[in-house]
Amino acid sequence: MVETIPSYEEMMPVVLKVLADGQLKSLRQITEEASAAYGFTNEQLALTLPSGKQTYVYSRVGWAKEYLVKAGLLEQPSRGICSITERGRATLRSNQKVNNQYLSQFDEFVQYKQMSNQATSQSSKAKSSETVDDSSLTPSEQISKAFSALNSALADELLGQIHSVSPKFFEQLVVDLMLAMGYGGSQKDAGQATQYTNDGGIDGIIKEDKLGLDSIYLQAKRYRDNTVGRPDIQAFAGALDMHRARKGVFITTSSFSKDAREFVSMIEKRIVLIDGRELAALMIEHNVGVSTRELYAVKAIDSDYFLVD
Repeated sequence: MVETIPSYEEMMPVVLKVLADGQLKSLRQITEEASAAYGFTNEQLALTLPSGKQTYVYSRVGWAKEYLVKAGLLEQPSRGICSITERGRATLRSNQKVNNQYLSQFDEFVQYKQMSNQATSQSSKAKSSETVDDSSLTPSEQISKAFSALNSALADELLGQIHSVSPKFFEQLVVDLMLAMGYGGSQKDAGQATQYTNDGGIDGIIKEDKLGLDSIYLQAKRYRDNTVGRPDIQAFAGALDMHRARKGVFITTSSFSKDAREFVSMIEKRIVLIDGRELAALMIEHNVGVSTRELYAVKAIDSDYFLVD
């Protein structure tokens, strides 16, 4: 679906046309008019970057506007408000294709790009033949893409580490993760609750909340390649019946078969399936077994600071 949304470069001519009437417009107005011109669906308009804080459409219109401002085709007489310049009008009259190559004829844009390139000179330049050309992505999208790639590599490393530890350590890892997610009460309570029971396929029991109003039964399988199938889940559901339990979490370092996932959707009990990729993602999200190596702060203008009395 993201592929159906034009890149910020492709949006440049539309952004110029939206401002061709000479009116002062906010970025939100520009985005709305550009979206109407493209006829974006509600699904396209709702698509957000991996951060979840901004839509792809708003981000790409914003960066198209930013580049046009840097090239002098648009101006910003006040914060967040844009209008077209004479250079912008001349560009529209010329009917030339407006993109980064076209903007490179203007010294202001060249200087801006040189500064941007210096700021990112430490980033990797290696690209595989199957990689999408990053030049079509906005800087925000490039950051998100790099962040996703780093987390994907980290998830692979985590699963490798999990396969190298002892069963007892894996048990403690599950406990730590459940605690980090807000389950289990205290470390002491959780540790006592999750001792192996050797009872009907239940690997452990942990409190659902700090008051212990309900319990969650755990099953953990540290597999490399074996897919967890429906029989395993049925056996776990049967073990829950033996304990008159209603909720369970089945964690594996491998994956679940389609039949297994369909089975949990059909039964009354609430059984959550967490496969290897989901386990690694939860560990990263809740800082279990990982630590922050580098932190990049993406800053924006503090409007309150510039309020005039």
